[in-house]
Amino acid sequence: MTATLRLTEQLIARPSVTPDDAGCQALLAQRLHALGFACETITSGPESFRVTNLWAKRQSACSAAKTLVFAGHTDVVPTGPTDQWRSHPFTPTHADGLLYGRGASDMKTSLAAMVVACEEFLAATPEPAFNIAFLLTSDEEGPANDGTVVVCQALTARGEKLDWCVVGEPTSVERTGDMIKNGRRGTMSGKLTVKGIQGHIAYPHLARNPIHMFSPALAELVGVEWDRGNDFFPPTTWQVSNIHGGTGASNVIPGTVVVDFNFRFSTESTPEGLQQRLQAVLHRHGLQPGSDYDLSWTVGGLPFLTRPGPLVNAVRDAIRTETGLETELSTTGGTSDGRFIAQVCAEVIEVGPPNATIHKINECVAVADIEPLKNIYRRLLENMNATVSTLT
Repeated sequence: MTATLRLTEQLIARPSVTPDDAGCQALLAQRLHALGFACETITSGPESFRVTNLWAKRQSACSAAKTLVFAGHTDVVPTGPTDQWRSHPFTPTHADGLLYGRGASDMKTSLAAMVVACEEFLAATPEPAFNIAFLLTSDEEGPANDGTVVVCQALTARGEKLDWCVVGEPTSVERTGDMIKNGRRGTMSGKLTVKGIQGHIAYPHLARNPIHMFSPALAELVGVEWDRGNDFFPPTTWQVSNIHGGTGASNVIPGTVVVDFNFRFSTESTPEGLQQRLQAVLHRHGLQPGSDYDLSWTVGGLPFLTRPGPLVNAVRDAIRTETGLETELSTTGGTSDGRFIAQVCAEVIEVGPPNATIHKINECVAVADIEPLKNIYRRLLENMNATVSTLT
C-alpha cells in the first residue's frame, strides 16, 4: 500500500460531516509539522456549528519568497441512508479497483496526495525557492461562513500575501488530469415577493393575482441574453429554482407569490448590472418596487479567472508528463472555496480526481488515479521551483 493510499484511507475513516473535522486536520498537521510547517488552528462559528480551520506554512530561507498554497476541505456531506451503501461510508473499502467511502473523491484523496507530494518534494528539495502553505477548512460543504473566508480575512489582516493556490476539488471527468478549473462562475440568488390582493377565485375583479402579475415578466426573463460569455466562460444563466404561491385551496386567489432564482454569471457581467437589468424587466411589465414587489439579493461568490501563466503552465506540464494528457481548462460547474481565495491570491486553479460520484451513495475513487494525482502535485511543485529559481 502506498503512502498516499494509506493516508487517504485514514482520512475517509474519520466521519467528518460538516462542520465536524473529526480529527482530519490534526492528522494532516502532524505530517506537515514533521516537514517544518508552522501549524495554526483557527476556529470560528457558534458552539452549535463550530468550524475548524488549519493554516500551515513552511517558510523559505528567503524572507521575500512568494507563497504557493494547497487548499481544500476536510468536511464531507452527509452519507444519506447507510443501508444503501455497499459498505459503511466511513469504512474505506476496496472492490473492483475502486476505493469506496464518503469523501473518497471529494476531497480526501486530494488532501492525502497534496501532503505526500510535499513530503516527496521536500525530501528531494529541502530548500525550495518559495514558501509552501496549506489552507484547510471543515466548512466548505456547509454554509461556508466560518471556513476559508475567515482564514483569508485573518491572513489579510496580518499582511500575509498569497501568490499561487492549488485547490484539490475533484475536477476531472474520465481520468485524473483531463480537466482542471482555472476559474469559476459567480453565483447570485434573489428572492422576489410579488404582492397582489387575495380574493375569491369567482370574483377576480375584487382581487389581484400576483402570479398573473409576474407571468409576463417571467416570460421575458427566461429569454434574456445576459451576456455571451467569453473565451473562458459560458454565457451567464438565470434560472428559477422555486415558485411559492397559493393558500392550498383551489378557490382562492393568492395574495403573494414568492420566486426564488439564481444567476450563474461570467466575468462579462457584474452583480450590480444583473440586478439593474432584472429590475428593469419588472418595471417594463408594470411592477413597482415596494408597492408591487419586494426583492432581496444574496451574492454567494464573484467569478474568478486565472489566465495561462506560471501556475497554469506548471500544472499543464505536470499533467502532460505524468499522464500524457493535454488537460482542458474549464470554468464550468458549481462554486468552490476558490472564490474566496481568489480575492487575496492572483492565481488560483483547481485540480483533482474524477467527480462522477461526488455527494452520491457509494462515492468512490479509482485506486489507479491516486498515485498519478500525487505525482501531478509533486511535479507541479518541481515545475514551480524551477520557474521561480529562474526568475530569481
